[in-house]
Amino acid sequence: MESMFENGRLLKRAYWLIRLRWVAIAWVAGGTWFSFRILGIELQEYALYGIAILLTIYNTAMYLLLGRYQRGLRNVPYKSIKRIISFQICADLIILTILMHFSGGVENPFVFYFIFHMIIASILLSVKESYLQATFAVLLFGLLLLLEYMQIIPHHCLKGFVINCLHRDGIYVFGTFFAFTTAMYLVVYMTSYISLMLKRAEHGQRLANMQLREKDRIKDEYVERVTHDIKGHLAAIQNCLDVVVDGFVGTLNDCQADFIHRAHSRTVKLSVFVRTLLKLTNMRLNNNMEIKDFSLKEVIDDAVATVEARAEEKSIILSCHIDLPEDKVSGDQFSIEEMITNLILNAIKYTPPKGHVSLIARNDMDSILVEISDTGIGIPKEELKKIFEEFYRASNARKVVKDGTGLGLSIAKQIVERHKGTIWVESEEGVGASFKFTLPKSCVQNRNNLKETPA
Repeated sequence: MESMFENGRLLKRAYWLIRLRWVAIAWVAGGTWFSFRILGIELQEYALYGIAILLTIYNTAMYLLLGRYQRGLRNVPYKSIKRIISFQICADLIILTILMHFSGGVENPFVFYFIFHMIIASILLSVKESYLQATFAVLLFGLLLLLEYMQIIPHHCLKGFVINCLHRDGIYVFGTFFAFTTAMYLVVYMTSYISLMLKRAEHGQRLANMQLREKDRIKDEYVERVTHDIKGHLAAIQNCLDVVVDGFVGTLNDCQADFIHRAHSRTVKLSVFVRTLLKLTNMRLNNNMEIKDFSLKEVIDDAVATVEARAEEKSIILSCHIDLPEDKVSGDQFSIEEMITNLILNAIKYTPPKGHVSLIARNDMDSILVEISDTGIGIPKEELKKIFEEFYRASNARKVVKDGTGLGLSIAKQIVERHKGTIWVESEEGVGASFKFTLPKSCVQNRNNLKETPA
């Protein structure tokens, strides 16, 4: 059974055929008028206009049929869509042959437009089906030439374009038919070969991507299990060290107390790292979020209140400006608040005392834009593109603050992208950094905005 992906892709190509046919309809009608009225070439004008109308009706019917199939895409077999495409190409070849008959037959240089249909067939259909379409085209064109040559059907000479009618010139007719036949099969051969190579390459690439995603999932599951086990052992070690630090440090000599404090400090930092890594891994593995509408203004206010004491400790001015007449967003309120809190704490951490950290929130069309800026150490220009990578810390950040997981910004990126937003950074080393992210407004809010917009 073919995948839904293949069905959807084939349906898109079937719609592509319909779009091309609209161009053909315009070309037939416009070319007929220009050739007959401006160039003075004798054409069966009304017959050609009738073909254009027939094409319009036929193309509209195909559009409606495909629309019906698209609505029930999950239940449409792949072969059914292919049959629709094969039918369209066959019908196009028949209509093109009739068009050739009423516009000069063998004398019409546009007869090689049959080649376009062979290219389309080779792209959309199998090699066998493409050769069948080529054979069908050769038979149709050959039958037209034979019937006109034997005068079984009338020949409409292109007077004004050719000097003499050529439908009874056996050598010319045979030569044209031979060139036409070889061109059909050569085009199918070359196009099918190229198309087959491209399909194989695409299949290999898709398979490789699936394998990479599976390996990535297995890696995340392994990391989750390992970090979960490490977290339990670290918690036990930290609890033991907490007891020693709180109750027994006074009974130890200075050297012993120093080692205990170092072990305790390192254990606390390692516990934070493991918890952060576990959280990031869980986010990568699980796409489930508790989605609800909430006030982003309230979340920002709570985040700012959480970090105010830390800013005061460093004598940093923390300002907040929220310009949100409508501040509702949809998502996981807890993760958004935690992310904003961590971004502000990061700004405070890398800003020297008496510096300035600001948060600005404002509307940005269907999204809300939040900007957290500081007057800190900034980020080297060449490192900006790596700043959201897992475990990455800027070189100047490592000099200022020795300890750090390098996971905070990666988690922030995961949270924003899971909420269908974007996050980026603008920075100049030694001047400061500005982290900006957008979050889509809630669906209810967007609908209200649409209602309020005047027609």
